[in-house]
Amino acid sequence: MGVYSDTDEYPSPISPSRLFKALVVDAHNLIPKLLPNSVKSIEIIQGDGGAGSIKQFNFVEGSNQVKNIKNRIDEIDEETLTYNYTLIEGEALKDKFASIAHEIKFEAAPDGGSISKVTSKYYLKGDVEINEEDIKASKEIVLGIYKVVEAYLLQNPDVYA
Repeated sequence: MGVYSDTDEYPSPISPSRLFKALVVDAHNLIPKLLPNSVKSIEIIQGDGGAGSIKQFNFVEGSNQVKNIKNRIDEIDEETLTYNYTLIEGEALKDKFASIAHEIKFEAAPDGGSISKVTSKYYLKGDVEINEEDIKASKEIVLGIYKVVEAYLLQNPDVYA
């Protein structure tokens, strides 16, 4: 099994703690509210929301090619604003990936706002060749959610403050 690694940084005018609260701590409430045509629900189906818990994202039928995905929370630290999770089940893995692990760190930017640093590791099934288009499409979906949440926080400066 091969591993493909990728690192990205996303700058934002929003503080790291507000982004963390919106995108991680309260995502199960906020994201379906902001994206009702795409995300039907986000449920904790195992555990208490801490490390080891399983979160299931249920998507609106017809909104994309994925019906649902399951993420295992590997680490969630509200002090260091770190969130690590692994996509363990769902159509997004296709026949290519055994799992996809993401490590996210929300840090203060030198000029205000924040930088979200994301390291992703794609664990490939067998001798499968990686397709950059698969990676790009996945990133675009995540970035789209990020931008919607960011816009909401800009319009509502007291939310998660």
